[in-house]
Amino acid sequence: MANTQTTVPLFVANQVLTAAQQNASAGTGVPVFATTVTRDAAFGGSNKALAEGQLCYIEASDVVQYYTGAAWATVGPTTSKIAQVVSTSLTSSFSTAATAYTDITGLSVSITPTLNTSKIMVWVSLQGSVSADISVMFQLVRGSTAIDIGDAAGSRTRASFAMLQNDTVLQQGNFSLNFLDSPATTTATTYKMQMFTNSGTAYINRTGADNDAATRPRTASNITVMEVLA
Repeated sequence: MANTQTTVPLFVANQVLTAAQQNASAGTGVPVFATTVTRDAAFGGSNKALAEGQLCYIEASDVVQYYTGAAWATVGPTTSKIAQVVSTSLTSSFSTAATAYTDITGLSVSITPTLNTSKIMVWVSLQGSVSADISVMFQLVRGSTAIDIGDAAGSRTRASFAMLQNDTVLQQGNFSLNFLDSPATTTATTYKMQMFTNSGTAYINRTGADNDAATRPRTASNITVMEVLA
């Protein structure tokens, strides 16, 4: 790398600076070193110019670092591929008799990607139930766009997953979903779950009516998103 340094010069009053010395500073704004070893060597010995707030760039790991006064810390980009994790848990119950996709209130999460090249890993864990002969469809939505759903072949309903009840026996299901999304944005982005039924009422985090109250569990559902750097 043309701007890589092996020393950090200290200048004195009235010293004439060369073009190379000026260009090294103008070209990067901060000292550039091949590795942390050459960084430490450049800042060490009789030429030590290390002070709290000092910046540098490490070519080997492509990170910017600053000196805290006691140690070097990384500003970014992070060497970890996981930039952030955001999660929402829905512990209350939700029910709907809607015959078109409607939001599951409380089962949404917002994340603001740091880079427009980042991927967003989405996990959903959901418990639903019905107590009638009905079908329930679920879909994952980014903003107002359904994602991770079946194709549009034929006349079948597009969904991320479905719960089908074929008799009048109480039925309850645990569902999970994971999907790697590419939102291509650095603005706040909401991920949420929606559902609808073809008739009757469907429930989240509880069962429908039955004859034994002791078998009516109250459960929790959640949605988690993780930014994965490109």
